[in-house]
Order: sequence, then C-alpha cells, then structure tokens
Amino acid sequence: MTPGRACRYLWAFPVTALGLLAALLTALTGGVLRRQEGTLEIHGGFSFPLLCLLNAQALTLGHVVLGISPYALAFYRMHERAHVRQCERWGIFFLPAYFLAGLWAWLRGGRFYHDNRFEIIAERAERASRAGF
Repeated sequence: MTPGRACRYLWAFPVTALGLLAALLTALTGGVLRRQEGTLEIHGGFSFPLLCLLNAQALTLGHVVLGISPYALAFYRMHERAHVRQCERWGIFFLPAYFLAGLWAWLRGGRFYHDNRFEIIAERAERASRAGF
C-alpha cells in the first residue's frame, strides 16, 4: 500500500469504523462480507433491514459499502465508489457535510437526496462508468 493510499484510509477511518460496526452486526446475523476493490461490501443480515428502513439500495460508510443484495452492490458499485472517494477527501467531516448538503438542497426547495451535491457527483460517476468513460 502506498503512503498516499494509507493516508486516505486513515483519514476516512472514523466513518469506516461505523461501517465496520455495521459489518460486524451483519456477520453476526448471517450476512455476507466480501472484499472488493479496496472496500468491504456487505449484504444480508443486519444490513438488509437497515437499508429497508432507510429506503436505500446501498449505502457507503467510509470503505464499507452496505447493499440490499449482491445484485444491488454490483449495480451501484460505481456510484458507491464515488462516495468512498468523497469520504477519502472529507474524512470525519463527510457525514456532517453530506447532511448539510442535503439540508441546503431541501432549504432551497430541492430534494434532500436527489439534489444533494454529493449524490449529484456520485450519479455523474455512475453514468460515466455505464457509458464506458
């Protein structure tokens, strides 16, 4: 691992720690954990009802990606990788910044999720990957 990559993992670790807690709970409740391209992808067990409660197909917490199913993890992989990169940039400030961006979008008359700047960037990354760029 390069020093730059190690720094990105360390900077994102406070958020990743929340993801690791979700991974532990997922493993203890029969879910599946799998390393994939520098992240830990998890589904089933604890992750399933959590994502249903949040009405989400996938969710990124640092270097841990929760998915409603292995198919959702594969389908949304590039979108979630964009969030991993965002978390590597923002570190411990990622979750508050994400929330504030959603709140700002909502206060301006938009939608908390779809008009959130972090989501717009992730959507662009997903579209670019599907277009082969």
